[in-house]
Amino acid sequence: MSQKGVAGVLRRIFIGKSKDLGDQKLFHNLSLIALFAWVGLGADGLSSSCYGPEEIFKALGGRSTLSLYVVVAALITIVVICASYAQIIELFPSGGGGYLVASKLLSPQAGVVSGCALLVDYILTVTTSVASGGDALFSILPAAWIGWKLKTVLLALVVLIFLNLRGVKESVMLWAPVFFLFILTHAVAILYSFFDRPAELAGLAARTWAETKDTHTSVGIFGVLALIMRAYSMGAGTYTGIEAVSNGLPVLREPRVKTGKKTMLYMGASLGVTVAGLLIAYLLYAVKPVEGSTLNAELFKTMTAPWPAPYGSAFTWVSLASEAALLFIAAQTGFLDGPRVLANMALDRWFPTRFANLSDRFVAGNGVVLIGVSAFIMMLVTKGSVDLLVVLYSINVFITFSMSQLGMVRHWWQERHADPTWLRKLAINGLGLAMTSFILVTLCVIKFAEGGWVTIVVTAVLVAAAFAIKSHYQSVISCLKRLDVIVDAANLSASQATGDSGVKPDPKGRTAVILVNGYNGLGLHTVLNALRLFSGSFKNLVFLQVGAVDAGNFKGLSEIEALRTHVQEECERYAAFARARGFGTAVYTKLGPDPIESILELAGDVSASFPNSVYFGGQLLFEHENWLNRWLHNHTIETLRRRFHMAALPFVSLPIRVSERPPEVVPA
Repeated sequence: MSQKGVAGVLRRIFIGKSKDLGDQKLFHNLSLIALFAWVGLGADGLSSSCYGPEEIFKALGGRSTLSLYVVVAALITIVVICASYAQIIELFPSGGGGYLVASKLLSPQAGVVSGCALLVDYILTVTTSVASGGDALFSILPAAWIGWKLKTVLLALVVLIFLNLRGVKESVMLWAPVFFLFILTHAVAILYSFFDRPAELAGLAARTWAETKDTHTSVGIFGVLALIMRAYSMGAGTYTGIEAVSNGLPVLREPRVKTGKKTMLYMGASLGVTVAGLLIAYLLYAVKPVEGSTLNAELFKTMTAPWPAPYGSAFTWVSLASEAALLFIAAQTGFLDGPRVLANMALDRWFPTRFANLSDRFVAGNGVVLIGVSAFIMMLVTKGSVDLLVVLYSINVFITFSMSQLGMVRHWWQERHADPTWLRKLAINGLGLAMTSFILVTLCVIKFAEGGWVTIVVTAVLVAAAFAIKSHYQSVISCLKRLDVIVDAANLSASQATGDSGVKPDPKGRTAVILVNGYNGLGLHTVLNALRLFSGSFKNLVFLQVGAVDAGNFKGLSEIEALRTHVQEECERYAAFARARGFGTAVYTKLGPDPIESILELAGDVSASFPNSVYFGGQLLFEHENWLNRWLHNHTIETLRRRFHMAALPFVSLPIRVSERPPEVVPA
């Protein structure tokens, strides 16, 4: 994207200046230490304490004392899921989100289901978090302002999109003070409730046992278990976000495994303490749901009522404001991990490859925009109703949870002869599989008729679309592979050549500049067609190649250097091919996240050295052109042709037919 003109100025203001790929500290500066990763990746899980405990409390109805059992079950669940994901982090040190785990340990098809479920979940994470933040914010503002709530949350989504287009670290650092304010205020509230009500705390176990016996008398043992398990499942949103660390490993500071496990520890401990503490505090103060107010708001109001003015109201306002802000921050998880899942699936050709591209801020910008726009549409459709969004939310994350745990169980069973600790590891993931599968089934049963079927249908449609896109890409690749016979012919010709012609490039001679992307039949087809169409016209052949830095290779300096070496070697193979045929040659290579801008920069260098140049690029031409072809193939060559012509540089696009019939091939 050009940095010139008014658009460039606005872009620098809202998104920021381009980052330099040559900066040796680039990866260090972009990565997060465990503390800040806790902010960016842990906010989703921690924010669920703003509505998860309330869902549990409401599900128990008038038998709220039974929530003590749910507290124990929730703590065990958090520990087990965190421990199982710590094992995933160890096994997938470069990032092991639900898509990659299911793809590698189960099957690529299972990975698609897990990845699509996770994408829908991240969109709902953003929507639900921002909508809940709006509810929390407007619960402390004058009632007359309620009409502005939807407009406010939509504006918040737009702001979050721009923040995440600027970069991961910038968006996280902005929210860190608010995150720690939430931690501080809620830690104070929980500790205060314990010290303020010691008698109620001491008698809580006895009250729970009495409530249990009374419920048993009314509905029997199975009725008690059903009531507790329903409340446990309705609070399933509490556990969403735990998977975020394994998905977000690429943004963590080296050593990533150590940083990831430390982040997981922070996340699990803070989530467990907050959820358990709030549920117990509800019981200590006998808090009751009030229409138009959150349960946390009622807790803080009741707790601070005896405090001298204005300290009580001030503490309540600050605590609830920090909750509102944290819910907005929780949307970060969707913006951090959603585009990463989308990029990984795009690299495997399940989604358009453009979603693997990075911006010049080294952000998966297309993914950020897609997640943000989808959440924006969802917010409009649901009108920001948290009650409706909660019904749609949390089903999909347990699909991913269950498939990841199943994959790990299968892995440890296969490794039982090689890993002496396999049984312990299998037990951890097996217990995680049992818990997450139970919650998944229960959620589907409870939420399906209430509207949860919408989430399942949308996910199924997305899975079907992914398979259709993959089929299209495989068909195109199969057609293009027919051109690889040229590579075999070229290699045979090179082996029969007597040696390098030794012809030096003539800067004043006519020069054909060929845009290539790896040494393959597609590139050689373009070279040979250019020579056929302009037979005898060129004295020099110059090869220009850009190594696209995308989500697949932007993982560290070693990967970038490996890409640089690979691009140079591939381009040199073209040069050797041309020299063996008596042409003067030169190669120009560059790495960058935006191939078009990088090619234009190289073209400036080429034109300065070879002013009498004509540029050539191969353009895919589909026999049956349709909207799918236009959407899945970004037509880089057509964009370049327009940009070259605007720069007064001659550019020729050479068609490469994609059809069932073998393409015409010029002998090498």
